[in-house]
Amino acid sequence: MISVCFYFQVHQPMRLDQRYTFFDMGRKHHYRDDRANAEILRKVAHKCYLPANRLMLDLIREFQGDFRISYSITGVALEQFQEFCPEVLDTFRALADTGCVEFIAETYYHSLSFLFSREEFKRQVRKHHDVMTELFGRAPTAFRNTELIYNNELAKEVERMGYKTILTEGADQVLGWRTPNFVYQPAGCEKIKALLKNYRLSDDVAFRFSDRNWAEWPLTTEKYARWVHDVAGSGEVINLFMDYETIGEHQWADTGIFDFFRSLPRAILAHRDFQFRTPTETTANLDPVAQLDVPHFTSWADLERDVTAWLGNPMQDQAAELAYALEDAVQGCGDDEMEATWREMLTSDHFYYMCTKWFSDGDVHKYFNPYETPHQAFIVYMNALNDFALELKTKTHQ
Repeated sequence: MISVCFYFQVHQPMRLDQRYTFFDMGRKHHYRDDRANAEILRKVAHKCYLPANRLMLDLIREFQGDFRISYSITGVALEQFQEFCPEVLDTFRALADTGCVEFIAETYYHSLSFLFSREEFKRQVRKHHDVMTELFGRAPTAFRNTELIYNNELAKEVERMGYKTILTEGADQVLGWRTPNFVYQPAGCEKIKALLKNYRLSDDVAFRFSDRNWAEWPLTTEKYARWVHDVAGSGEVINLFMDYETIGEHQWADTGIFDFFRSLPRAILAHRDFQFRTPTETTANLDPVAQLDVPHFTSWADLERDVTAWLGNPMQDQAAELAYALEDAVQGCGDDEMEATWREMLTSDHFYYMCTKWFSDGDVHKYFNPYETPHQAFIVYMNALNDFALELKTKTHQ
């Protein structure tokens, strides 16, 4: 049997107030744009989260457990659900109650912490693990890092933390001639198993579904199921990883995306050799076929599949280095509110907004960017971060 493993990322950042200027420093210590956060969260909830969750619940019931999916929901998204649209959490709990949904661990603040601080990384993963266990009644056993950022050292750290499965990108520079359609063993690990995103099949839905210039448009369920079935004989698992916001937000309802997902399980299950499984179920039933050696960081972002969406230009590097330089002072100040604010500033989206790669992936970056320019994103972020650093210094010297 070939396992089809659907995984969805659910994330909404805490956006900064774009009106926060140099002249607010020293007198205004609230950096969030609460109005924008509430408006965007409610908009996406009604376009994506609520109708998509209802659809997934209907499919699980219709197929009586043969349709199975997984999610990772960031801590900053969970907090906004609780504050602005609690009915979204109710629908995720209903999905959890079916027993057909796996919830996956990650960094609570959707941060780049593993790249800068292993201790902060572990704190955020533990915090997320505890919240997911409390909300959904089951401790996560699978892990995905922010934006599927991954290397050998990450896999070893996550194995030491007790996770059995790790999700990553099936990047060409890692796989070479090999296929992502098998389970792999991370280099240097003994127990944890890796599932690699089939980025071609995943991105056909996430990015190309409504592109009328795409040679394969329109993408029907019959055509897509045929592509999935073509893996028979050359793979054991097909990992379809994408943003949950694909359904209804990135691909609007009038594109037919809901109808596509509604009819997809039946089309895939029409082939008797295919089944839906969650990540932990998949790795529990399949042995690794080879070792996966990833010495350098990869991710699921952009054509490069590396970390240059968040780091690499002077603005991104300066902002990230200053933010993480505050770690010891934050940990020593004993102020929970200051700690939460600092961690919100570590969310990877802030650095993504500063990206200057306007060529190969410019349209994608602009779509997800509330700022007119990367420079504006940098200025707003640094104004807020410098004020936070000054306020932190005041508190630590009281």
